[in-house]
Amino acid sequence: MEKIGIIGAGGFGREVLCLIKDVYNLSDTEASENVCFIETDDLWSQREVNGINVLSMSGFNFEESRIVIAIGDPLKRKKISELIPKNAKYITLIHPSVIMSKWVEIGYGSIICAGTILTCNIKLGNHAHLNLHTTVGHDIIAGDFFTTAPAVNISGKCKFGHSVYCGTNVSFRENLFITDNVVVGMGAVVVKDITVSGVYIGNPLRRIDK
Repeated sequence: MEKIGIIGAGGFGREVLCLIKDVYNLSDTEASENVCFIETDDLWSQREVNGINVLSMSGFNFEESRIVIAIGDPLKRKKISELIPKNAKYITLIHPSVIMSKWVEIGYGSIICAGTILTCNIKLGNHAHLNLHTTVGHDIIAGDFFTTAPAVNISGKCKFGHSVYCGTNVSFRENLFITDNVVVGMGAVVVKDITVSGVYIGNPLRRIDK
């Protein structure tokens, strides 16, 4: 198999390690030989996490491996992407349990976690993350760095901008527009367009000062 570098050794990075082991059916030994974690130089310390070596970004050879950014916060993920060499090769990871039609387009560097369902005529941007048991209805368009926490439910014909984060158990009514740089807090119910960037919570949904 190809070598894979996971940028981020935190909670989601460790979950992505599990996803990679499921995708490639790797033993612990095979994973330690073919996968590594990567951290920015300011955070890095020499160690292993769950049996996998952690390398610094400056010490990692981006020409020899494919990479994926496993950082949940879309704005932090975007900043990390700007530090990565332009010739880096990204991998898109889709768990074997994911159900999706052939009419789904997924951008590079994306991660689709276990139990997710994508129906039809869906387009996700680059570096998208769909966490566990997300459901995505028909005719959805989502920009780069689109992110869902577990159990988000999206009805059909919604359009999302770039760097949108949806917390656990958020529900979206059909035919909505969500602008760039929006955070929707866990358990919220979205029934109207969101045209102003910011943090939104509750049911009914309201914008709060971050």
